[in-house]
Amino acid sequence: MKKETIDLLSYEKKLYEQGYNLICGTDEAGRGPLVGPVVAAAVILPKNYQLPGLNDSKQLSEKKREEYFPIIKKEAISYGIGIVDAKTIDEINIYEASRLAMQKAIENMNITPDFVLTDAMPMKDYKLPVMPIIHGDALSINIAAASVLDKVTRDHIMLELDQKYPEYEFKKHKGYPTKRHLELLKKYGPTKDYRFTYKPVRDLINKGDIHEEVL
Repeated sequence: MKKETIDLLSYEKKLYEQGYNLICGTDEAGRGPLVGPVVAAAVILPKNYQLPGLNDSKQLSEKKREEYFPIIKKEAISYGIGIVDAKTIDEINIYEASRLAMQKAIENMNITPDFVLTDAMPMKDYKLPVMPIIHGDALSINIAAASVLDKVTRDHIMLELDQKYPEYEFKKHKGYPTKRHLELLKKYGPTKDYRFTYKPVRDLINKGDIHEEVL
């Protein structure tokens, strides 16, 4: 556990040595799902902050993510959430939507960071210094914290959609293209919350198998 925490601070420590203090980590969740928004979070943790067990949200159980969620929000110097809806994803593509969500998350913090660490997302010509880190959510504590906030936030959005459209069972698959989800999508057709440029949804549209009210 201790080694993991030290590893997660390695990028931050190098930046502290260079004089940066407000180091922001940003990450996004929801590139793969067929429905719902892409959600990003930006987090500035206190200098040399440690939270035992914190890791890339994909390596944590849902229970652990929910446990860390309020702790990170309470103990962060600042955090922000950025949300880009399915319609915008269709308009600008998921990669650009992910970048936009990250930028929104940074802008939604009440403190401007000195330096931004991203989970493999370049931000060319951005107004702040940025370092993209491949697998950053498993290598930087600030990015790992952001990955928990964005994942839990997006899951909560999907739970709200589940209440609105229980027949799609969003609570179970969170919008990802599981076998069951594809069966339900084929049965009921996409709602307005779906990403119409994604292949399984686009194929239904091309076949004319779609709810009229969505068009």
